[in-house]
Amino acid sequence: MNAPVLPSEPHVMHTYGRLPVALSHGQGCWVWDVNGRRYLDGLGGIAVNTLGHAHAKLVPALQEQIAKLIHTSNYFHVPLQETLAAKLCELSGLTNVFFCNSGLEANEAALKIARKYGNDRGITPPEVLVFEGAFHGRSIATLSATANPKIHAGFGPLVPGFVRVPLNDIGAVEAALKAHPNITAVFLETIQGEGGVNPARIEFLQALRRVCDEHDLLLMLDEVQCGIGRTGKWFAHQWAGILPDVMPLAKGLGSGVPVGAVVCGPRAAKILQPGNHGTTFGGNPLAMRAGVETLRIMEEEGLLANAAKVGAALKAGLEREFAGMPGVVEVRGQGLMLGIELDRPCGALLGQALEAGLLMSVTSDKVIRLVPALILSEAEAAQIVAILAPLVKAFLSQPAP
Repeated sequence: MNAPVLPSEPHVMHTYGRLPVALSHGQGCWVWDVNGRRYLDGLGGIAVNTLGHAHAKLVPALQEQIAKLIHTSNYFHVPLQETLAAKLCELSGLTNVFFCNSGLEANEAALKIARKYGNDRGITPPEVLVFEGAFHGRSIATLSATANPKIHAGFGPLVPGFVRVPLNDIGAVEAALKAHPNITAVFLETIQGEGGVNPARIEFLQALRRVCDEHDLLLMLDEVQCGIGRTGKWFAHQWAGILPDVMPLAKGLGSGVPVGAVVCGPRAAKILQPGNHGTTFGGNPLAMRAGVETLRIMEEEGLLANAAKVGAALKAGLEREFAGMPGVVEVRGQGLMLGIELDRPCGALLGQALEAGLLMSVTSDKVIRLVPALILSEAEAAQIVAILAPLVKAFLSQPAP
């Protein structure tokens, strides 16, 4: 029997603690490694591969686009930008869109909007209210807005101008606004992803909208991970029946092609003017075609309803398996964005799940995260439970370190 081919990367900068697998191809919610072994993909490229792998409608559309134009630059009109922007505005109820390449860039642009909003009104220096458990990116500014001290380490001094309070505590928000009159925006993930799949409660989001209106602040909802249908609505905040002023998007918008966007409502849409912000690659024809086709296919195939239905089945299966189990703190999330919090660090489960044929992730040290493609079937959801539950039970049966 031939020994498995193991990946080697002597020239790639060592910034990731990779698992010992190189993937070669995929189909639907399944991927194969270079040794021919198959895995059920419960990670979806970290909530990116909305349509799974090698989708029969997406692939020819992207092939067609590549044969026409991949990139032109923003010196010229890119008609597909308006096509995608109009669709995002229709789905969100907002009015204007700036396109970039990633969630980090979308969040960075949102922070620039917040600062300019304050400076234009004579508030100097402007500050932004952010939250414990947040993750907004790894640039210096988004790193500063992020709450995790582990990813701060070694990169000081951080950017000033951020005030941090607990999530889901409107009293703490109101107290911070009184203590910091220069706050111009409130910035949060509707569901924290890297922070452990922690949802902002519906009543908290509604209260934030009211407070921002009362104080003439921008409500900026980071939907980079939880948006684009993942929870069963186009955007997770829609469960609360509110509209943000600024909404960064990325991840699932291009089904794997890098696309970022900042969608704004009337309070924020005209803040950035020519010369204030820009991007070389953002909004190129290939990325825009990926976004247009992703949203079209999602509508045609009813993937919001599928995310809600299959996500509910997946969550119910996990809750059934872990009901009353010592060591399982909570199963939480919505749609196909779910977290299983344990009472101890569980990074060891990554390799164990891989060996068992399942791709998933562990975030915030103790939370198993499942963010599969929105095409996941109920049968595949049941397979995820069947693979994962015994691993977690065996893991928790061992003494905690």
